[in-house]
Amino acid sequence: MAAAPGASPTIVEYFEGEDFYRCGYCKNETGSRSNGMWAHSMTVQDYQDLIDRGWRRSGKYVYKPVMNQTCCPQYTIRCRPLHFQPSKSHKKVLKKMFKFLSKGEFSKGNNEEEPMDSQMDNAVMDDFVLKSKLDIHSDHRPLGEGYNEVIENEVEKKEEKLEDKKTKELNQSHAQKEKLGSGEPSSSVKVVASAPKPGKGADLSKPPCRKAKDIRKERKRQKLILKSQTDKLEGFQVQHEPQLLPSEKPKLNQRKNIEDFIFDILPEDAAHRLEFTRFLCTSPLEMENPPNGPDYGYGSFHQQYWLDGKIIAVGVIDVLPYCVSSVYLYYDPDYSFLSLGVYSALREIAFTRQLHEKTSQLSYYYMGFYIHSCPKMRYKEWIPHLLFLSISLLAFLVGQYRPSDLLCPETYVWVPIEQCLPALESSKYCRFNQDAKAVDEERIKELDRLRVLYKRTIMPYNVYKKRQKGPSDEAIVQQYADLVGQTCSERMLLFRS
Repeated sequence: MAAAPGASPTIVEYFEGEDFYRCGYCKNETGSRSNGMWAHSMTVQDYQDLIDRGWRRSGKYVYKPVMNQTCCPQYTIRCRPLHFQPSKSHKKVLKKMFKFLSKGEFSKGNNEEEPMDSQMDNAVMDDFVLKSKLDIHSDHRPLGEGYNEVIENEVEKKEEKLEDKKTKELNQSHAQKEKLGSGEPSSSVKVVASAPKPGKGADLSKPPCRKAKDIRKERKRQKLILKSQTDKLEGFQVQHEPQLLPSEKPKLNQRKNIEDFIFDILPEDAAHRLEFTRFLCTSPLEMENPPNGPDYGYGSFHQQYWLDGKIIAVGVIDVLPYCVSSVYLYYDPDYSFLSLGVYSALREIAFTRQLHEKTSQLSYYYMGFYIHSCPKMRYKEWIPHLLFLSISLLAFLVGQYRPSDLLCPETYVWVPIEQCLPALESSKYCRFNQDAKAVDEERIKELDRLRVLYKRTIMPYNVYKKRQKGPSDEAIVQQYADLVGQTCSERMLLFRS
């Protein structure tokens, strides 16, 4: 995609060398390293190409981690929304929102709130409090290949506790009814608890109360029997009944997609109304609105979440030629019980799918950075507070947003995350491309074609270098060119004073 006619070119001011600063994850005082530049203006195509080389923006500052040197390597991650199916936890969040909107029902006690970010740089975030895009829990289980199993175990434990509680209440209810023996509703009789009389044991004429554990085992056994019978019946039907055509398959068996949950029609007497507005926000990205592009055009947008006329959340996204890139979300903590971090991520995935219907090449959702080596990124206690990482680190629960890919830091090709995780278990810095002969296709081949803005004049580097002021200037330009790649170096203007 070429820049729109009349659009301002990308103008960047590259900062010499590397930035060393305190890592907000492992607390290393000088361990976090990155290269950076200030974007005075930038086209959406140039930014698309830059994030596909591991760059990321925070306001107008664009930075790229030095992957093989930084203490906590940050891998660019993207989700493939066209193949995305919401998980059970996603459906739970969406159903919770629908129930709250339609009936006004919610239970704060059963919701795990998203913690607020801390220690964010005021110059970057102003007075806004950033929020992680995820519901983050408070226990300390490591996130690895068996993460889904951990989640299932946690869910099972919670279900067991709930069943124990229900069984206990049921047994107490039976005991009270037997005690009353009058046939009247229990609500009309005041029951006074008293200590059991000494020497009086259980009534052997009545069946003993069953333990919750035994009830669960019996339920599981019944489910297995039912499943076995169902499988046999389905097998018999496949062998003896003609198969239905795709158009004839009953809709009841179709899996609901994300739109079915998000855009479910609320009743006319719904307790709450959730609305969305979209408007441009301050960004180095130049707004472009080509005829074959999205209805709102390309650029940076605020997505406002209004509940009953009150704004409760704002998400910042960049709509680029091939993707929607999530920047960050901030919201009113009074509504954290709605899991707005997860909900907004699902809305943005659905939004990407909508944009794809008109603009076919726009088919990815960029979630930010994935940091595998940092314990805080692999534990559910994580709270983001690293300067210039005000992006949505959805990768924290990457298994819940599949399918997804990681960007190879050496050849800049996308690799399914399942293929990357084994290597990351062995080394925090990895080349994901398994082809040993593969190289960076955008590596600099002709430095002289790089474009420079010098004294308000645009010129190729071979002309500028005759006027350079110091011996280190060529090394700086070479470093910049290697980081942005051949195509961007020929399109963007490198400001030199």
